Amino acid sequence: MPERILAIDFGLKRMGLAISDPLGITAQGLATLERTRLDDDLRHITRLVAEHAAGRVILGHPLSRAGGETAMSRQVAAFAEKLRQRLACPVELWDERLTSVQANRLLRASGIGIEKRRRAADRVAATLLLQSYLDYQANETARRQVSSEEP
Repeated sequence: MPERILAIDFGLKRMGLAISDPLGITAQGLATLERTRLDDDLRHITRLVAEHAAGRVILGHPLSRAGGETAMSRQVAAFAEKLRQRLACPVELWDERLTSVQANRLLRASGIGIEKRRRAADRVAATLLLQSYLDYQANETARRQVSSEEP
C-alpha cells in the first residue's frame, strides 16, 4: 500500500506544504507555513507528519540550472538533516528546479491578483513538487513491471 508523502517547498520566510492522497496518486496543497523559529517550524512539520500519517517527507532541493549546489540547496540539506533527527520516516531531497517558476506562471495564467498569487505561490510550488515526485514514482513502477514481463 502506498504511503502518504508530505512535500515541503522550503523558503526563508515561508514554506509551501502539500500532502499526497492515501494512494500516492495526487498532491493537495496544505496551508503555507509562515516561518518563525526553527524549533517551531520543526514542531509544526512533525505534527503534520503525525496528523496525516505521512510515511515520507520530501524537500524541494533548489539546485542550480546545471545541477550543482547553491547556497539555498545547502540550507535545505541542513534543514533536511534536522528533520531526519526528529522524524521516524525517511526525509528525501527532490530536485525542484523550475517548480517556483512553473507555480508563478500557472498562477499568472489563472488571472488572480498579485497579492493572492503571492500567498498561493508556495503552496502551488509544493503541490507541483510533490506531483512531479508521485508521477516519477508511478513511471518507475510501470517501467519495472514492463521490464519484468518481457521475455
